Amino acid sequence: MTTFHDKLKDASKKYSQFIQFPIYEGLKKRWSTWQGSEVSPLQSSLCGSFAGGFSAAVTTPLDVVKTRLMLGKDAEGVAYNGAMDAIKRINAEGGAARFFSGVGPRTMWISIGGCVFFGAYETAKSVLGSILD
Repeated sequence: MTTFHDKLKDASKKYSQFIQFPIYEGLKKRWSTWQGSEVSPLQSSLCGSFAGGFSAAVTTPLDVVKTRLMLGKDAEGVAYNGAMDAIKRINAEGGAARFFSGVGPRTMWISIGGCVFFGAYETAKSVLGSILD
């Protein structure tokens, strides 16, 4: 049986990808237009890094709520009663800023991942394209 926690975890990933991929493609297109040629795999990896970092930062509040629900209880041991309860209690703890707890490490980690993933993807695409052409 799929729990609400599982659905929230999936939503966090999907929303992040929904933001990340259009930004990645848009950055590559703008960079290509600016320099007058296709972007290199290295340039693509930088676009992927920025897109990943941005999407990570924007979706951090969802991740904070998801993490709290997965833990099940707050620091005092009081159980959360659903997502809305978690949202209200997180807000009461520290306002809107509390929803961005851990944004720095999360953004850095996903930026590195975006750099590696998109760099490897574009390199493989380039190598295989030259072999198959």
